[in-house]
Amino acid sequence: MERLTDKSCKDFVEVLASKEPVPGGGGASALVAALGTALCSMVGNYTVGKKKYADVEEDVKRIMAECEELQAQLLQLVEDDAAMFEPLSRAYSIPKDDPKHDEVLEACLHDAVKAPAEMVRLSCRAIDLHREMGEKGSVMMLSDVGTGVVFCWSALYGAALNVKVNTKSMKDRAFADALNKEVDGLVEKYWKIAEETYEKVKGRFE
Repeated sequence: MERLTDKSCKDFVEVLASKEPVPGGGGASALVAALGTALCSMVGNYTVGKKKYADVEEDVKRIMAECEELQAQLLQLVEDDAAMFEPLSRAYSIPKDDPKHDEVLEACLHDAVKAPAEMVRLSCRAIDLHREMGEKGSVMMLSDVGTGVVFCWSALYGAALNVKVNTKSMKDRAFADALNKEVDGLVEKYWKIAEETYEKVKGRFE
């Protein structure tokens, strides 16, 4: 079966727009974050080798290496998120009077929430990298830092919603509440960092 991330951009968008159950908001969020980190990498590629940025070149190379790793992880999360949807969908279709309903649904919810929770964490790391690239990368490419951080900001919000839609139905409220608290804390911290990074970039053009 063809991997979602092996589709052309056109085909991915078409299947996203269709009535196919996957990809959905989770997979789209992971892809958007991967695109954001790719923009951060592009800024780095226009920075390394320039005499003007020789003193920060090693830092920029490190950022680029981390971005490359994040891109691979985020693209895998597109696949992981899709893989968890089918068993969850089947679990919801189990009759509520079936003695196995609650147990199976709970297990599927715990599996389904893993991908979006990790998307949240990786989006936050990507936002940190954009902030640093905005300080050290080529000034000629700052608009791409601003664009990339907005992508990761959007992915953060989308992934957080996909966590909440799963934790809402969990019987294990201790687990659900702990994960919600983690996600809420990351969103509260990193939307501010993303906005600050974007505003700094925007301010250079005003």
